[in-house]
Amino acid sequence: MDATSTPIIVPAPTEGNLAGLVTRNAARHPDRVVFGRRVGEAWQDVTSAQWRDEVWALAKGFVAAGIEPGERVGILSSTRYEWTLTDFALWTAGAVSVPIYETSSAEQIAWILEDSGAAAVVVEKPQHAASVADVRDRLPDLREVWVIDDGGLGRLVESGSTVADEVVDERARLAGPSDLATIIYTSGTTGRPKGAELTHSNFMTLSDNTRHHLPEVVTDDASTIMFLPLAHVFGRLIEVLVVDYGLRMGHTPSIKNLMADLQSFQPTFLLVVPRVLEKVYVGAEAKAEVAGTHKVFHAAARAAIAHSRAMDQGRVPVTLRLQHAVYDRLVYRKLRDAMGGRVRYAVSGGAPLGPRLAHFFRGIGVTVLEGYGLTETTAPMSVNDVPGLKIGTVGRPMPGVECRVADDGELLTRGVNVFRGYRGNPEATAAAFTDGWFRTGDLGSIDDSGHVRITGRKKEIIVTAGGKNVVPGVLEDRLRSNPVVSQCIVVGEKRPFVGALVTLDEEMWPGWAARHGLGEVDFADAPSHPRVRREVHEAVAHANEAVSRAESIREFAILDQDFTEANGYLTPSLKVKRHLVVRDFAPVIDAMYGGPVSDD
Repeated sequence: MDATSTPIIVPAPTEGNLAGLVTRNAARHPDRVVFGRRVGEAWQDVTSAQWRDEVWALAKGFVAAGIEPGERVGILSSTRYEWTLTDFALWTAGAVSVPIYETSSAEQIAWILEDSGAAAVVVEKPQHAASVADVRDRLPDLREVWVIDDGGLGRLVESGSTVADEVVDERARLAGPSDLATIIYTSGTTGRPKGAELTHSNFMTLSDNTRHHLPEVVTDDASTIMFLPLAHVFGRLIEVLVVDYGLRMGHTPSIKNLMADLQSFQPTFLLVVPRVLEKVYVGAEAKAEVAGTHKVFHAAARAAIAHSRAMDQGRVPVTLRLQHAVYDRLVYRKLRDAMGGRVRYAVSGGAPLGPRLAHFFRGIGVTVLEGYGLTETTAPMSVNDVPGLKIGTVGRPMPGVECRVADDGELLTRGVNVFRGYRGNPEATAAAFTDGWFRTGDLGSIDDSGHVRITGRKKEIIVTAGGKNVVPGVLEDRLRSNPVVSQCIVVGEKRPFVGALVTLDEEMWPGWAARHGLGEVDFADAPSHPRVRREVHEAVAHANEAVSRAESIREFAILDQDFTEANGYLTPSLKVKRHLVVRDFAPVIDAMYGGPVSDD
């Protein structure tokens, strides 16, 4: 099959905008708790009516500050309640929000504010304001900078206290479905970020259809805690979804305290990237090692995976059902309790999820629904629904979305989710489409049931000296599943064989080292330690099981530093900037092959 589609369930709106969700919900169910707001160590309830009042009060502040309809305003902050509050207040004031990752450099901040023509920016911390100040001379359109932690939003609310409700009501009604809601800048793995222009309809139509496409997840009493960046389109759509349907949402700025936050907030579903699930699994494994129950844990893990695989076959043997029931009492229930006790679903995106993890989590009672999408598709292009779950795929297209595979294997799409173009860049916009179909840049296939599989990144295909095409993603995903491995990239362009650069996970090192008799070994010495090299060699062998011999990794190098946002090798959405790694570690790569690529 080379094409598939899903009929739209809820037609695209013909009127209204995202600001209307706030007042509509306050009128329908004013006392429903829609947010848990972090106050110290506790979660403070915020009802629909309270939320409406806070959004409108801040919107009045933006009006009083001179923000005009259609003007762009940046949001530079970690994930927190005020992020969502600011977003909806800007829409209510008739403005367009421009998210910026809070880890962005001054150069990245300057480019996004300059390219978007932002009139103002809301930042989280004084150091963010200092970064903006460093590049202020490049931003002639920028008039205001408000700092959340310095009481900037509170002062905005005070200044807007004299603005009449009628003014905000008029502002909130100005935008129509086809009008610009936000400009989200791509992660820039291969160059300068481009501003994807997304409309109110993009978000509203996807939100409406997600509710009906995933009714088991988006229930009336559903709740989630947001820990992924709201500057990313994935988190942004879920933000709209929970506001749209009056679900309960909490915010936490990172995954460092995730397990404690899950236990206190007790969400019913999570938005994750695969690395989060890997951390949960490895953390549980490490605790079992320390407690001396690792044999039980590993047996339970095998049973969970086997049980999930048997479900796919339509029949779970009696002995396996009994095993599963025993391990549910001994292991699985404890794992679910560690995640708050109520999580039943996780929606995964941003990177491929290995089948092993997917089967493990479904086996313990937390079903992972893997999906796929891009900034330009307002996040999901496809996602696994509960009845049609097929592990190893990214599901079928969202309602109102079509997908097809081009002759060269590239996945194309069109539908209600596709953006309207790149800001101020008609050439890039034209290049992104073929006969009305958006070119994803990813390679894919579609099976007989209409499920989409992502097989690699078109631009990342490696062609060896022998002419073999190698898709790095399969190997890299398997390598990263090892607890001691943090990041990796596969290399081999114009080389005689495939190699890999591997980094180690400093966070996991103490526990892993202790379990393998290396407790006295400093992390700085780990890359050259024989036991570590043997572990990475075994991880490479595991990765090679998924490919042919011609595609397999023959050599690897363990680097003495990780790929992080701080050193510029990871995007804020945790994608490796492959071109920078290959450039900066060229001497390591050349040494692996005995010299640079020959020009002959």
